[in-house]
Amino acid sequence: MQKPPEDSYKTWDRLEYVNVPGGRVACYIYNDNLSLPSIIALNGGPGVPCDYIRESHSFLAESSYRFIAFDQLGTGLSDRSDDVSLYTLKRYCEEVDAVRHALVEGPAHILGHSWGGWLAIEYACMFEEHLLSLILEDTCADIPFLRSEQDSLRSALGPEILQMMRAHEAAGSFEHPEYKAAITLLDYRHVCRLKERPAALQRSVDNMSEHIYEHMQGPNEFVYTGELANWNRAEEIKSVHCPVLIIVGQYDEITSNCAEQMRQNFPNAEMELFLESSHTPFFEEPEKFRKTLLEFLDTF
Repeated sequence: MQKPPEDSYKTWDRLEYVNVPGGRVACYIYNDNLSLPSIIALNGGPGVPCDYIRESHSFLAESSYRFIAFDQLGTGLSDRSDDVSLYTLKRYCEEVDAVRHALVEGPAHILGHSWGGWLAIEYACMFEEHLLSLILEDTCADIPFLRSEQDSLRSALGPEILQMMRAHEAAGSFEHPEYKAAITLLDYRHVCRLKERPAALQRSVDNMSEHIYEHMQGPNEFVYTGELANWNRAEEIKSVHCPVLIIVGQYDEITSNCAEQMRQNFPNAEMELFLESSHTPFFEEPEKFRKTLLEFLDTF
């Protein structure tokens, strides 16, 4: 069995394995006191371990919250499987509910970032009775709309670069150096604008399960060809009545227009725009991020 990174051994109170459909997942529990409100974090990806969200949100355990993050099936310390039939939104929702049922007494705050936000929205549509609130970071409820928004981000690179990218995408030559250079520039503009990526974020990316990512999403952050390509819950969220906090970066790859669409459609939502951030405001504007999240949670 893999071991956690040496520098992470003392960051959680308990590491517990929970049985979920398809195997077992590794759950990291901070401030392990069942009398405290529980927050379950769903990281982005799909197909990456939870290192980056676990470390960037562990401050919640210092503020009288019980914080839980877990490596989704096929990632990190959790069981691995090449069976792509396991990687569906329905099974992922069942995975989340199995973790909640095993580790939390009653409802919980569900926090999702990026792909984790899509999973959180899907979970809310299926299991709203198990939610105290929904915290949606850098995500959307309508991927076809997101794809149109990202076309605008790509177009800002200029017509020649856009034409080059489309030609490589049509040919399937995603590994061509000039195409990869364009994706690297988009990543810097819209995923993480820091000069150096935080170690936890880089560790998650370096340990990505590419077959899960490609099956669910596609070849990169700006091309959707997988199972999620046409996912859309913009109408369904009108029936989700729990309190919702929406967080988005000014330069986010999942744009503020996507966030505003959610704000308008959820019956009980508030939105916070981070003017100096892209897709990772918890790293790019950490002080404002902590304040925003705690002010929302402290209303319960």
